[in-house]
Amino acid sequence: MNYSVDEVMKFIEEEDVKFIRLAFRDAYGVQKNISVMPGEVKKAFTDGAPINPKVIPGFEDCPYASLYLKPDPDTMAILPWRPDSGRVIRMFCDLFDPEGRTYESDTRAILRKAVKDAEEEGIEFRFGTETEFYLFMKDDDGNPTRIPYDKAGYMDIAPLDKCENVRREISLTIERMGLIPERSHHERGPGQNEIDFHYARPLKAADQMTTFKMVVSTIADIYGLAADFSPMPLPDQPGNGYHIMIYADSKKGEDVIKYAAAGIIEKIRDITIFLNPTDGSYARLGNNTAPDKVNWSSAGESEMMYIETYKGRTRVELRSPDASGNPYLVYALLIHAGLQGIKNRTELPEEMANEALLLPGSRREAAGLAAKSDFVKSIVPEGIIKVYTGV
Repeated sequence: MNYSVDEVMKFIEEEDVKFIRLAFRDAYGVQKNISVMPGEVKKAFTDGAPINPKVIPGFEDCPYASLYLKPDPDTMAILPWRPDSGRVIRMFCDLFDPEGRTYESDTRAILRKAVKDAEEEGIEFRFGTETEFYLFMKDDDGNPTRIPYDKAGYMDIAPLDKCENVRREISLTIERMGLIPERSHHERGPGQNEIDFHYARPLKAADQMTTFKMVVSTIADIYGLAADFSPMPLPDQPGNGYHIMIYADSKKGEDVIKYAAAGIIEKIRDITIFLNPTDGSYARLGNNTAPDKVNWSSAGESEMMYIETYKGRTRVELRSPDASGNPYLVYALLIHAGLQGIKNRTELPEEMANEALLLPGSRREAAGLAAKSDFVKSIVPEGIIKVYTGV
């Protein structure tokens, strides 16, 4: 994308843009937005557009009457499902207080700081994703049911796979918005799908995930369906995972990814509440092939982390998170845990050790671990910790 403010203003003028959505996220990573007319965009870039934070989930204790949205021009994207005449564009925004300071509970800013901390250590992280979701039928009143759109299974094809056209439209829409999906297929559950993305720098990867969830929900609705990313939409079927591929590159030319993986394994129980924030998250863990142990292997079965070296490159896949997490917060915590592993040169534990620790078995247990963690407190503002843990 790589747009400047001047390029955005020129695009708005020349391409008949009538509405500009200024998007941000609450503490849980759920996308919110306000719309402004073209005449207000320049002011938003310079002064910010005001919002009332006290009605935004996770910001209720904000000490300010207003926060201000300043759009990031680099994130401009056309919403392809809107008319070509009177176009609608969207930009992600950063949050500032009335004094012009970054709002500490803005999770996009927390991720930005994590990236900066990594750069100061000579490390660049990138993340790829494999995200699962169900497509459900709607009833006559347009309300979502729990009836899957099809009865297909893993990597089935049409006509058994009725979701094929929806996935194709999702992928084409995402591509028109400047993002590049890597592959897609039907997953194991009835009506369950997966769309994957290549590695991207952390901020782009988090913006990408936020865009992806919006597009999936929008296209599903256009098809008269409901998309569901929740961890366990159907109690007797596979849950939805949000598998994260992790890459770390050292400017010194060192192979540091295994140290980063070891650091994440070391801190995973402390940060699980942010990777798996709902009660349903813990119904998924330990079911079907979703992990429930703090372990790793190169076998690619039901381990928490999969580590494989192929053609001289090591691939790390973290399989415990689900898409109810806030990707900005998730990536920030993974970067800091990985950095700690790199700095301490932490070695991986024994592969698939029998005495492996268990992941937290409930939201309450995960919240308690996070609330006591000095590691978490060093990264996550007190207000967000309170939101997630209740402590």
